[in-house]
Amino acid sequence: MNNIFEVRATDDQARVGVLNTAHGRIDTPAFMPVATQGSVKAIAPDDLKSLGATILLSNTYHLMLRPGTQVVHTLGGLQDFMGCHGPVLTDSGGFQTFSLGRLQKVSEEGVTFRSHVDGSEHFLSPEICLEHQGLLGADIAMVLDQCPPYGLEEAQVHEAMDRTHRWALRCKEVHSKEDQSLFAIVQGGVSTELRLESAATLMYMNFDGYAVGGLSVGEPKASMYEIASLMGKTLPHDRPRYLMGVGSPEDLVECVAHGMDMFDCTLPTRVARNGALFTHRGRVNVDSAAFRQQSSPIDESCDCYTCQSFSAAYLHHLFKAKELLAYRLASIHNLRFVIRLMEDMRRAIVQGTFAAFRERFLSEYRIADEEVRRSQKEKWLRRR
Repeated sequence: MNNIFEVRATDDQARVGVLNTAHGRIDTPAFMPVATQGSVKAIAPDDLKSLGATILLSNTYHLMLRPGTQVVHTLGGLQDFMGCHGPVLTDSGGFQTFSLGRLQKVSEEGVTFRSHVDGSEHFLSPEICLEHQGLLGADIAMVLDQCPPYGLEEAQVHEAMDRTHRWALRCKEVHSKEDQSLFAIVQGGVSTELRLESAATLMYMNFDGYAVGGLSVGEPKASMYEIASLMGKTLPHDRPRYLMGVGSPEDLVECVAHGMDMFDCTLPTRVARNGALFTHRGRVNVDSAAFRQQSSPIDESCDCYTCQSFSAAYLHHLFKAKELLAYRLASIHNLRFVIRLMEDMRRAIVQGTFAAFRERFLSEYRIADEEVRRSQKEKWLRRR
C-alpha cells in the first residue's frame, strides 16, 4: 500500500498532504487524539466528530489485555466497537511493555511481560503484534520496536535500534492485510549518527510510512527539534512521517516546520483533566482564583463547544466542585485547540505564509518552563 500518501503543498520543510486509508482520508499535518483503551478519556464519538478529529490512535498492549483483540474483532473491529467509523492507527504496544521495567523481559524473539491489570504473563513478538493489530482492524499498524529510555549509554541505544530493525523486518515479512498500512519506527535516541543509520536501514525495507520514536521521553526540547529536523530532511518525501508522543502546541508548530506530518499525545486531555487549558497566550489553570468571576470564555478566539457555550467562571466552578462535566468540557477545548492549530498550519502552508504564522504563534504563546515540563513528564512516565 505504498501509494497511500500525496504531498499537496510545501513551504520550506513544512508540508500539506493527504493520507488515504480504508476508512477515509486524513489531511496532514494531523493530530491524532489518543483512544488508548478504545476511548478518548471523557470524550464521546460525537464530540470527536464536531472537533474535527479525522484519525484516532489506540493501543495494542491495552486492548489485548482488556477486553482482548478477539473480542474486538468479533464485534466488528475497533470502528464498530468504539462507535467511531473513521481511520484508526494502532500503536504496537512496544512503548508500554518496555515502560513496565522489572515486569518485562526482552529477548530476540520478543517481550515477555506481566499485565499491569492482573499480573498475568503475556508474550508479544513482532508476528503476534501484527496479528493483534489485524484483529483490531487498524487502518495503520505499527511495527514492534524497542524504545530505549532517555539517558542510556549509546551502546545500549544501538543494541535496541538494531533489534528494532530486525523486528521491523519480521513484521514486514508477515504483514499481509491489503487494506492496512504498515509503518516502521526509526530509533536511535538523540544520536544523529544512529538516527541516520536507522532511517537508512528502514527505508531500504520500503514501508508505507515512517514514525520517529523515542522522543518526548525526557530529552531537552532542542534535541527533539534537532532529530525531527534531521528526519524531515532524510525520510522519503512521498511517505507520511509520524512523530510519536508529541502534543504540546509549541512542539507541534516547531515539528511541522521540520517536515513532520502526524502526531499523537495524551497531553491535551491529560492536562485538561487537571484544569490546565490551552489558549493563544499559553496554558492557564482554570481553577485559579483569577477565573472565579470571569464571564467571558476561557479563550474568546476559540470556536469549540466549551468556549461558545460557557464562561470561564463556570468551568472554574465545575473544577472546584469536582463535577465530572469539568473533564469533558476541558478536554473538548484542549483537543479542539490542537486540531484547529493543525488546520491553521495547513492553511498557512498552502498560502506560503507558514514562516510568519510560526513566528507569530511562538511570540504570543507562553511556553511552560522546560524543567517543570520535564519533571511532570517523568512523573507521568513512572506512573505508567
